[in-house]
Amino acid sequence: MKTLEIDIETFSSVSLAKAGVYKYSQSDDFEVMLFAYSINGGQVEVIDLALGDKLPEKILHALTDHKVTKWAFNANFERICLSRFLGFPTGKYLNPSSWKCSMVWSAYMGLPLSLEGVGSVLGLEKQKLKEGKDLIRYFCTPCKPTKANGKRTRNFPYHDLDKWSSFKEYNKRDVETELEIQRKLANFPVPDTIWQEYHLDQEINDRGVLLDLEFIKNAIYIDDYFRSNLMGELKSITELENPNSVHQLRAWLSDKGLETDRLGKNVVSELLETADGDIAKVLTLRQQISKSSIRKYQTMENAIGSDNRARGMFQFYGANRTGRFAGRILQPQNLPRNNMPDLSEARDLVLGKDIKALDMLYDSVPEVLSELIRTSFIPKANHKLIVADFSSIERVVLAWLADENWVLEAYNRKEDLYTATASHMFDVPIEKIDKRGPLRQKGKVADLACGYGGSVGALKAMGALDMGLSEEELKPLVNSWRSANPNIVDFWWAVDRAAMKAVMERTTTSTHGIDFTYKSGMLFISLPSGRKLSYVKPKMGLNQFGSPCVTYEGLGTTKKWERINSYGPKFVENIVQALSRDLLMFSIENLKHFSIVMHIHDEIVIEAEKHITVQEICDIMSKSPPWAESLKLRADGFEGNFYKKD
Repeated sequence: MKTLEIDIETFSSVSLAKAGVYKYSQSDDFEVMLFAYSINGGQVEVIDLALGDKLPEKILHALTDHKVTKWAFNANFERICLSRFLGFPTGKYLNPSSWKCSMVWSAYMGLPLSLEGVGSVLGLEKQKLKEGKDLIRYFCTPCKPTKANGKRTRNFPYHDLDKWSSFKEYNKRDVETELEIQRKLANFPVPDTIWQEYHLDQEINDRGVLLDLEFIKNAIYIDDYFRSNLMGELKSITELENPNSVHQLRAWLSDKGLETDRLGKNVVSELLETADGDIAKVLTLRQQISKSSIRKYQTMENAIGSDNRARGMFQFYGANRTGRFAGRILQPQNLPRNNMPDLSEARDLVLGKDIKALDMLYDSVPEVLSELIRTSFIPKANHKLIVADFSSIERVVLAWLADENWVLEAYNRKEDLYTATASHMFDVPIEKIDKRGPLRQKGKVADLACGYGGSVGALKAMGALDMGLSEEELKPLVNSWRSANPNIVDFWWAVDRAAMKAVMERTTTSTHGIDFTYKSGMLFISLPSGRKLSYVKPKMGLNQFGSPCVTYEGLGTTKKWERINSYGPKFVENIVQALSRDLLMFSIENLKHFSIVMHIHDEIVIEAEKHITVQEICDIMSKSPPWAESLKLRADGFEGNFYKKD
């Protein structure tokens, strides 16, 4: 036996969507009901474990045999569930090194991250059975007790044998579909280096990160207390039955002479600029009550394992255009920032459940709780957290690719890049630019908005008007940034020409050390790191301005599979973000002997023994890979007893 293709169907009363597979598989009623498999791509067999069948000894042995490659679509689910099935204790799982994932292969090719989606795009003969969702709902999740079903909370096979028979066919078809995907993609194998990265990712997900459960429970309690008080105050002012209802509150505001269609966060902030009296009070209370980030505490409580660690927070190749990681369950990439100078003191008040002091010291306790969310992540006993990240990584990678040498020189001199940008844009000596002044702010917003072809709209999206810039200043600001970065502008359009030529002539073109290849209905962009970016079914089209552009199929902004227009600066954004990801992955590989518990964008979090220093970690992160020896990296970091954004 060389390969074993697996698909399982399971039951658990824990919500997979809310808690993740690690917590899901640890519930007392967890069960593997069906086990479909194929040996070496042969006939698919289904083992009906729910009705008493046993796994053959050769299959049981293969699960722990590192010489047999186990395949599954979203293999993390099968591996973790089968670890529980085999009796592994919490925190111990089947070694990921002999597992491979068809979903990762699909993502590497720029395809959807669902089995149904991949089957549809590839036009497979044997696609995932669509009735599967209903069957999963019937057999895999608890059911609502009713008179008609005898007050039962779960449907067993004997409750509907016809459905059970269909469910077994569904289980079998999933393996058949997975095998067909692999046959379709056989000419485009995933490089071994990517599988090594995947295995390392799985180790980090398996390790998880410790959460301060007492702190989380106290934060939820305090939030409920203040939310209840705020709601009482709202009811007192408005005399509404449910002032949290958008419909009711809009009607009350209308009676007071304020008309608004929506009451989202940004709308409320705008309305508060001119509101006064009771209207201002009500809108402020509404803003505090609707602080959605507080729900992260509930998510943490749902996801925490019996050893107080949260696992499975990172989706390898979750952003399949660039190969960057996506967040899952706790979404660590989307945690609120913390700006409080007294973060540690506020955290201690929550730990002590000191509601009185919190109310006295802070105008908005929900806002404080929001800023404290990051501090829920803590190290285990006799350890500390070391947090290290790259400095200005995307800006530097973009300049390195485009040969915008003044940026690299400023970076190597450890100058603040926003100040250096302002100096170049406005021809002002860098030492005369105040780091808190308007020129640096202009340099910052221009750097953030303009690097990938952004213009006036991008500046507005980055908050240029909120910073006090006028509408008339925006276009000249764009022009100044582009004049200061001519090589980057040239890079955009060199990439644009190379991508269009590759697609139009179905050939290979190159620019700035990057290859663009059209092959078998795909556009591949080969990066200096050796990794490839994949674009499905590329062809020439017209953009919104009527100019020729490359289009391809992918997940659009609506999360639907559709044809997407692209052009030079957008391809450059993909390339830069992909290479930034590769630099992060190179550092993760170099740091794998340390206990990495999280990585967020360009940041790595390590649960470190007391003797390990921040400088030691930053020195390792600052090493450049062989494919980017001329790129001088820099990492900064800090240590502490909880996680935060420094």
